[in-house]
This record gives sequence, C-alpha cells and structure tokens, in this order.
Amino acid sequence: MKVESRIFEIITVFFFIAGIVYTVLTREVVGVVGLFLTGGLSLIIGTYFRFVSRRLEARPEDNPDAEVSDGAGDVGFFSPGSYWPITVAGAAAILGVGLAFFYAWLIVIGVVVVLIAAGGLVFEYHIRPSEH
Repeated sequence: MKVESRIFEIITVFFFIAGIVYTVLTREVVGVVGLFLTGGLSLIIGTYFRFVSRRLEARPEDNPDAEVSDGAGDVGFFSPGSYWPITVAGAAAILGVGLAFFYAWLIVIGVVVVLIAAGGLVFEYHIRPSEH
C-alpha cells in the first residue's frame, strides 16, 4: 500500500501547488475552492493508505527489487458470469439522470435500484449458515 499512498501524496502536492498558482493568477473563487478541496480529499486517501500500509505485511509492489514472479499466485475470486455489475452501472446511470435533471421520482427509483443492485452484488455468493 506504500505505492498507492505515494501516488496520492504526489497528487495532493500537485493540487495544492496548482491551487496556489491558480489563486495568484486569477480571482475566480470556485476553481480555487475546487482545487484545494481536491487536494484535501487526495490527502485523506493518501493518509488512509499510509496508515493501512503499516498494519499489512509488505507486498511485492512495495519492494523496489522485487521480480514479477514474486507476485504470482491467486489474486482473488472474480465471478465468471455475474450480471450484478452491469445492474449497478445501469442503476447508477438512472440515478445520475435523475440528479442531472432533478426529477425527484427518478432519484428515488435510482436510489432504490442502486441499493438493491449493490446488495445483490455483495451477497451474490453468500451462503446461509448451516442450521444445526
């Protein structure tokens, strides 16, 4: 996670420098606020990754002398034929259109469908505990 935290720390420095330069060169307030808030958000993410990396054991990505073969092995389980990701994307699109045009009825439908789709994605392979 050290690599990820370093990336977000570099992004943080960039946005704060860009915010300072933008503040000096222009008097437009919204862009200045946007740049500084973006820098603050990337600082939060970088700090979180740095904090988490202290509790995890070192990965091959964190070792500059690591070989490609050091990262070999199982990465994780990925569903071979799940329809839930496309359902989540469609639900997010419905919610986005509802927010863009501010149709309250479409926003409500979008939120409900997003929650159902996210629940379906999370619990797709959930197995009930055996009843003994």
